[in-house]
Amino acid sequence: MVALVLVRGSWVCACVELLSREMWPRQEESFKVAQDEAGRWMPVWLTLERKMGWKRKEPAHFSTAAATFCLPTSSAAGSTFFSQENLQAQVSLMVCSALRRVAHAHICLVRRASHVCRGHQHRAWGSRPAASDVAARGAPGSVLELLGKSYLQDDHTNLTQKVLSKVGRNLHNQRHHPLWLIKERVKEHFYKQYVGRFGTPLFSVYDNLSPVVTTWQNFDSLLIPADHPSRKKGDNYYLNRTHMLRAHTSAHQWDLLHAGLDAFLVVGDVYRRDQIDCQHYPVFHQLEGVRLFSKHELFAGVKDGESLQLFEHGSRSAHKQETHSMEAMKLVEFDLKQTLSRLVAHLFGDGLEIRWVDCHFPFTHPSFELEISFRGQWLEVLGCGVMEQRLVDSAGAQDRIGWAFGLGLERLAMILYDIPDIRLFWSEDDRFLKQFRLSDINQKVKFQPLSKYPALTNDISFWLPTENYAENDFYDLVRTVGGDLVEKVDLIDKFEHPKTHRTSHCYRITYRHMERTLSQREVSHIHQDIQAAVVRQLGVEGRF
Repeated sequence: MVALVLVRGSWVCACVELLSREMWPRQEESFKVAQDEAGRWMPVWLTLERKMGWKRKEPAHFSTAAATFCLPTSSAAGSTFFSQENLQAQVSLMVCSALRRVAHAHICLVRRASHVCRGHQHRAWGSRPAASDVAARGAPGSVLELLGKSYLQDDHTNLTQKVLSKVGRNLHNQRHHPLWLIKERVKEHFYKQYVGRFGTPLFSVYDNLSPVVTTWQNFDSLLIPADHPSRKKGDNYYLNRTHMLRAHTSAHQWDLLHAGLDAFLVVGDVYRRDQIDCQHYPVFHQLEGVRLFSKHELFAGVKDGESLQLFEHGSRSAHKQETHSMEAMKLVEFDLKQTLSRLVAHLFGDGLEIRWVDCHFPFTHPSFELEISFRGQWLEVLGCGVMEQRLVDSAGAQDRIGWAFGLGLERLAMILYDIPDIRLFWSEDDRFLKQFRLSDINQKVKFQPLSKYPALTNDISFWLPTENYAENDFYDLVRTVGGDLVEKVDLIDKFEHPKTHRTSHCYRITYRHMERTLSQREVSHIHQDIQAAVVRQLGVEGRF
């Protein structure tokens, strides 16, 4: 802790090193020290401004450890307040208070997780899983260790070793990976286009938040109803009934808003159980953006804006929420669409044809999808909308209105770089990775395909159990046993017995190695393992 004091006229200038750099994680972080009038916790530098009357001379950005303030000498504390010792004591008291709160209440927003993948061995393409890899789920009451924490398993636990081996890989933070390139291009755009009053970036970026969240963070904080289908065990990866691997980066929205942030981007890996094809994978990466506006910020450029209001007591329609004034909603919608139009123009180039499609999300209204005309077809690239005011209010920002958007990094990278198969993002083959080692992140590059090796197909059919069969359970099992050798799985036949009314499914599994030719013999071994596992774990009756 350092405080340098200089007396200049009627002001005292203090340069305060808020914390040693060793105390700060690599990413941006906010230590909450005091509360503002709305009851929201404020970071250290904001507390010095609002609670102690200091005026910031230089911007205190989250990526820096020092800030310079001007202190009014007319303070009732008297001139002795500005001695170096007293100044240090005042700031130290607040920072120590924050650190105690971090230790005891775990309010630190960003936690380093660089050590989490030390225990994970990244299996090479095509190597067969060990018996323990088939499923990570243990008996209820057993303990699952993940990211340095312990979680008690229960009847909701459905994680597999295949998925657990991906936690901590953080492809979006690996330099020169195609997902990293997309993330950096988006960051660069927002840093350059949106600058605060003091010349610092308006948007802060969080790209190392833990993927383990509570079900409250993933669903309830976003106003997702308890009976909403997105909560289904068959669609998500649960550690237990209260914790899960996040299904979207929106799971961090409420926490960041509650910390007093008004503009931020969140980037991270997300996890969903889904079908198997070249476009879907149980782990992918999202980038989330949020911006809030005060009344002054939103109406600053509007003639007679002082008379306009953010809120009203009205009725909900297809175009606005019941609490938003029409003027405020239109301005927020305009800013959102303008922001995202500029972003896709930055990524894809000028002259891009776009269109907005109305849609529905539980946490925004009105909501939209942005589609681009690319190579003769319309492609959806992101979802967005005006944030539900109930969500914003519950996070402590009752005096603000805002927008949010989310996009998939893999989808953008596959379009921009002509990457044909989502499995390639997990390849460690240098023939793939070296194509993206660019000196300029905005340099145009097209993926040059590795030799496409022939595919092998095998069919599997079975009678479904009378209850508790979910297709995503089958897909998850195939991924776990077959690994990334499985290119896709298609349901090619469904049959109901006319007398017993039992249902039979027949699936065609396509196997293809991305780096060599597979033999039918090794595929047969894997296929037999899948057959055995599906009978043992899903309770089906094989027809093979």
